Amino acid sequence: MRYTKPPLSFEQQAELLISRGLIADKDELVSKLRVVNYYRLSAYWYPFRNQQEDTFKPNTTLEKIWRRYTFDRQLRLLVMDAIERFEIAVKTSMIICHSHAYDAFGYTAKIYLPNLNDKQYSNFMHKINEATTRSKEVFVRHFKSNYGDTHSLLPIWMSAEIMTFGMMLTMFRGLDTKLQQKIAKDYKIPDKVLLSWLVAINTIRNVCAHHGRLRDRVLDYSPMIPRINKYPEWHNPFSIAQDRIFGMLTILKYLMNIIAPQSGWTGRFNDLLNKYSEIPITSMGMPNNWHKCPIWDKIV
Repeated sequence: MRYTKPPLSFEQQAELLISRGLIADKDELVSKLRVVNYYRLSAYWYPFRNQQEDTFKPNTTLEKIWRRYTFDRQLRLLVMDAIERFEIAVKTSMIICHSHAYDAFGYTAKIYLPNLNDKQYSNFMHKINEATTRSKEVFVRHFKSNYGDTHSLLPIWMSAEIMTFGMMLTMFRGLDTKLQQKIAKDYKIPDKVLLSWLVAINTIRNVCAHHGRLRDRVLDYSPMIPRINKYPEWHNPFSIAQDRIFGMLTILKYLMNIIAPQSGWTGRFNDLLNKYSEIPITSMGMPNNWHKCPIWDKIV
């Protein structure tokens, strides 16, 4: 079937929405549509639509839709704050473990990233080379100026500063299993769980970086939840949902308890929920008694 919908002006978009039952001041609606694309905003009014027809449910206002949009935006910022702290912490652990085991340039030899196959290692080093060449960081220029006659790549503690999260994830995959276990021990979880979390966090980070909808998203990759026999706090008084954003929020909360217990991250999350108390949390995978989970019991 051929797509035949024509482009509409902002004024036409506003008129269409109002004709479908949205309660809004036209000028205000136009001003919102000028800064947030109609199609993007439609994800937030979807729950207010009558499913069988292109009309809004009774009493659907622009304010209700806009508050869902701003809640999601503020949730992304909160998530990115935790991810940033975790990313830096994991990089720090990898630097100390790998450099003490194999020296400053050990990562440039495949033998010291034994869990990567030849293609994976080649792609990883290609990205490292590209990042090093493109970088305009002062410390990179300084190193090239002083040591470039001998070294084409940076020592690991500098290289880590220009790695993306995805590159860091690849390096962690490649580490000897004993080093993975050593790093995971810092977080009191098995290495396979930590790897799973890194994959899931990388996915969510990309969603946040591209301003994707987060609140009611079904996760593309479900992170592992620690087993009940050794980690009962993940299962009582309820099991943490793996496929919803609350599962990721709980993982980040667990990590923040270790990495940044002074951050006030949980308090800011609570404040966000209270500020938007009319927005249902069930679609996030959150039970009503979510705060009784031992992981969330600590106000950090």
